[in-house]
Amino acid sequence: MYEMNNNPFKDESVDIANIPSNYARLIGRELALNIRELPQLLQFTQLTIGQLLQDDTLLTARQLVQILQNSLALSEHSDFGLRLGRRLTPTTHGAMGFLVNSSPNLLMALKAFKEFIPTRISFARLSLEYTEHSVNICLYFNIQLSEQVHRILAETCAVILFECAEFIVGRPIHEAKIAFTHQEPDYSQAYANYLSGSYSFSAPEITAEFPLSLCHISNASANQDSYMLAMRQCESMLQQLQPIKQSYIYHIQKMMLSSSLHELSEEQIAASLFMSKRTLARKLAQDGTSFKEIKDAILSEQASRYLIESDLSVDAIATLLNYHDSSNFRRAFKRWFDLAPSEYRFKNKK
Repeated sequence: MYEMNNNPFKDESVDIANIPSNYARLIGRELALNIRELPQLLQFTQLTIGQLLQDDTLLTARQLVQILQNSLALSEHSDFGLRLGRRLTPTTHGAMGFLVNSSPNLLMALKAFKEFIPTRISFARLSLEYTEHSVNICLYFNIQLSEQVHRILAETCAVILFECAEFIVGRPIHEAKIAFTHQEPDYSQAYANYLSGSYSFSAPEITAEFPLSLCHISNASANQDSYMLAMRQCESMLQQLQPIKQSYIYHIQKMMLSSSLHELSEEQIAASLFMSKRTLARKLAQDGTSFKEIKDAILSEQASRYLIESDLSVDAIATLLNYHDSSNFRRAFKRWFDLAPSEYRFKNKK
């Protein structure tokens, strides 16, 4: 058995129980395990069989990832991720699945996936990009994963996405394209049994592309009342997860406050979170901020405190904040507060 290593990110959110346990039970069913074999699936998770079988049990991200890792040793099928995706029907996704299936069209369904996937899998995120002819959706995960678990999750999510999209459009979507980051597996011929579109491997990011013309086709099963009810339920659940979404911002703030701000680059912080600079920028954008805004907020707060609570010169404060040229500090300060440092001190110092 493989035991999941401690995540060097040490994000507390991986140990917050907020993932429905029905996913773990469905993994067990896909593996055709009997109750005596369930301890093998739960190894290293500190979960009991009794807890697994209770509908109200919630899993942490760490526990779900460990269960997926354990499933690799238990499955007889190399295409386990694809099989699991087919087993996870919309009803297994609770209010989010209900919302997606009752969406007016595919575009609204994709937006629902993007907005509310954290209510089901707290460490998964989606982004949407629009071109003249297509809608592109990108999937990424907030925690460190082994290559095998990353592949399983990517395959599972791809099948879920395609099956929901085809339900809304009412036919197989052969025009769609999906790209995986993992290398082409030796069972790649099996993908055709689960994904109607074309697919590729070893891509920089996990992406799916849907023709824009299909995204506006009306969903024959759409129901406005059901859609609004599910939307309210999803919004309520998402609100409860908001503190977890701030973990990246909090982690970056801690790094900045314990380091030389001007020597700590965005690339270095992204690397510490096991992601690219581009991915970090996208994650922060989803939380309504950016690396520069976080950095400016810390610098401006420190500059304000020094000016009000000390008699240090403006040049000395600039040096403390690692500005090698005090004129650069003065320009930045004017941008933050619309006042020169000396004017700010005169106006606010008691």
